[in-house]
Amino acid sequence: MTENVDLYNSSYSNYSLETYSEIRLETYGEDYGQTSWASTAESHEIPELLQLTSDSTVLDIGCGSGGYAVGLAKRIGCRVVGFEINASGVKTATALAEDEKVTDIVKFEQHDASKKLPYEDNSFDAIYSTDVLCHVPLRREVLSNTQRLLKPGGRFVFSDALVIGGLISNDELENRCPDGMYFFSPPGINEQLIQESSLKLLEARDTTENSALLSKRWHDAREKRKDALIACEGKENFLGVQRFLQCVHTLTTERRLLRFLYTCSS
Repeated sequence: MTENVDLYNSSYSNYSLETYSEIRLETYGEDYGQTSWASTAESHEIPELLQLTSDSTVLDIGCGSGGYAVGLAKRIGCRVVGFEINASGVKTATALAEDEKVTDIVKFEQHDASKKLPYEDNSFDAIYSTDVLCHVPLRREVLSNTQRLLKPGGRFVFSDALVIGGLISNDELENRCPDGMYFFSPPGINEQLIQESSLKLLEARDTTENSALLSKRWHDAREKRKDALIACEGKENFLGVQRFLQCVHTLTTERRLLRFLYTCSS
């Protein structure tokens, strides 16, 4: 049973602890507070897919602990607005922006992506969302809202790590969904919803290998620090997260659960 697993609050609340930083570094090769299935190569490519410049205004849907948004603003010089439904994530992200002295170009807010967002039409040159929409209900409305917020010709990049590729048991579903709300996508549904939202699909890229590789690295990095994590998270939570990561690795290695990266334009 996974009902007591806390995946996101523990990651966001413990962002600054050395143990968690070591795990992220060992998993991804660099540390900006990530909890996604985006490889370092993919993370570096996103600004190119979004066609970002120093004049761009960018929206980060589901910013997590804010590390990627802060790093993006520092590297590109663009303005970034990030929002997150998790209060611990927003708090950590805001503190990070202050520490990095980028509050003039980066800000973080708490919003629910499934509801109408408090931004004007045509407000952003680019929008991205990494492994977030699989947690958000009303995906058709989210995509339509994204189309509304983008300037003409603007880019939207998002990933979905829960595209169904084969048979999945109820036990596997339970272990794969330890914390919060999850929505699994039949093949082709994202492409259909993108079209219905009046966005233009430029590319749908299979990135399942990223999930398979990163879940194994993440699991093993945590296992090496078992005692420290149990002291911080508690034994049941530690074991629950490990089951989650092992489940992700199994399902993606066997391609029963797929991940895709979508690039769209308005």
